[in-house]
Amino acid sequence: MSLKLEDVKGLGKKIDTIKEAGIDTVEKLANSKLEELTDLKGIGKATAEKIIESAKELLNKETKKDETELIKEEEGVDDKKIQEEIKKLEEKKVKLQGKKVEEGYFVIVKITARTQKGQVFRVSSEEDARKAGIYEEDKAKQGFYTPEFVIVGKPGFLNEGLTETIKEMNFFEKKSVRIPPTKAFGKRDPQKIERIGIAKFRKMNEGKNPEIGQEFVKQSQGQTRRGTVTNIIQGRVIVDYNHPLAGQSIDYNLEIIDKIEDFNEKIEYFMINKGIPKENISDFQVSYIPKSKTLEITIPKMFLFQNLTYVKFGLAMDLQTHMTDEIEDVKFIEIFEKIPLPETPSESVMKKVEEFNKEQEEKEENKD
Repeated sequence: MSLKLEDVKGLGKKIDTIKEAGIDTVEKLANSKLEELTDLKGIGKATAEKIIESAKELLNKETKKDETELIKEEEGVDDKKIQEEIKKLEEKKVKLQGKKVEEGYFVIVKITARTQKGQVFRVSSEEDARKAGIYEEDKAKQGFYTPEFVIVGKPGFLNEGLTETIKEMNFFEKKSVRIPPTKAFGKRDPQKIERIGIAKFRKMNEGKNPEIGQEFVKQSQGQTRRGTVTNIIQGRVIVDYNHPLAGQSIDYNLEIIDKIEDFNEKIEYFMINKGIPKENISDFQVSYIPKSKTLEITIPKMFLFQNLTYVKFGLAMDLQTHMTDEIEDVKFIEIFEKIPLPETPSESVMKKVEEFNKEQEEKEENKD
């Protein structure tokens, strides 16, 4: 990147003050904390917020530019192909614009979700995550900040309120809606709050003391319960197994931005939905046999020794349920290649003898 601090909007004469504090690049400025800047002479809170945001925007634009150039170099994508792809997307958008979605459509939905207090907790792009101040690199790698794959009218993808709302929307329509607790994350249930003695909690928590705010996982009768430690009082640990947003109405901004019609693309989205990283999808070899309506998925080497039992079961169920006209059987193929056995002592000795004899022969030849 060839960015300079002088390119940051609103910095002006404060650039010398910033540099003296050791913030000598746009990247350092974008990652600065508000307090670091407000401690400097002549920089107030509003100014600090403005220049940090300007640095982030500048950095984001340059990053996108670099990524585009990298893609062109690595994949040999020329401008003509890019323009053709853009043209296809525009034609598709024109075709879908304003049309009402129908039950059973496979669609992609942009979502921004806020609590009653205005706290954003869900977005559909990394840029929106940064603006909301909730961006985490690990979550970005896991695909947290991407639009949602949804089958219109089908449960299991979004909460009840959103499922009902999307059924009544048009493509590219932007809609704001407030979902009540009963159709969002449920009402708060007092029965889901547990009081555990500290000694017992330590045994269940790998011998560690409880901390307020920590996530706590409890295994009981073959079930996994996830809760949060909310208080420690009178020798007891209070664990709340309610969803953190239970009891709250949630505000959503929605937009249906695409319809997935390609067979292979549908398979990919189901795989991503089951937790397979997008960047690893191409490592899975997928074959379809139309005559028997059988889908065969070959598991790549890197996943052979991971426990994919629930992933495979869930993926097969989803495909058979939602693509029932095309898919009846789902086969997962795991290939374990033969590992060469180590040499036996006698084989090792013979190999060394052969190597020695070969060296002696070469020496004799060189003498001649």
